[in-house]
Amino acid sequence: MIFYDWTIILILPGLLLGLWAQFKVKRAYAKYAKISTSRGVTAETVCRDMLSRNAEMSVSVEPVQGRLTDHFDPRSNTLRLSEGIYGSPSISAVGIAAHECGHALQQSDEYKPLLLRNTIVPVVRFGSIAYFPIFLIGLLASWEPLLYAGIICFAATLVFSLITLPVEFNASKRALTALRNGNYMTEEELDGVRAVLSAAAMTYVAAAVSSLLQLLRLLLIAGRRR
Repeated sequence: MIFYDWTIILILPGLLLGLWAQFKVKRAYAKYAKISTSRGVTAETVCRDMLSRNAEMSVSVEPVQGRLTDHFDPRSNTLRLSEGIYGSPSISAVGIAAHECGHALQQSDEYKPLLLRNTIVPVVRFGSIAYFPIFLIGLLASWEPLLYAGIICFAATLVFSLITLPVEFNASKRALTALRNGNYMTEEELDGVRAVLSAAAMTYVAAAVSSLLQLLRLLLIAGRRR
């Protein structure tokens, strides 16, 4: 098979890094999900108060089904918290909710990397789906323009991953600052939040590394077929 050659080893470091990052997230989340904050305030309450204090726009907070499906929707200015986070007073829940509040604060402040990421989402969605059939057809037909068209489509996912890094790190920074300034928890509890968010950040680093290695692999395969 044309894709099962020595270049496949290039994707293994990214795969292993991703597995390690997922392990770190699960372990950190599980540890601090068992510990409630000293104030005992739920993640949903913290979110509403944090946004009312810091955001210059109206943001809705609502529950959403699923596990760790928490996200901020910039199209409707809605922050959605998953079932295990919304009503929980745990350090993990409050930390994750505060991180999503960080994204809402980015939107409120018109944080440029977030706006750029939101803008290129349609392009990235198309590229992530279209790159493989385009590249494969170009490879089978030995047609260089299609080969590199597929590579360019995939490169959009790498650009997205790279833009995501400052967006996610900045959201965590905003979350920790807001939690400290709002006196929602003690410094020791903030250390727990930091551990959870740092572990989660590694998943985005792993995604960027995986995309970079896959792009390198595609370039090597295309170079051999020229």
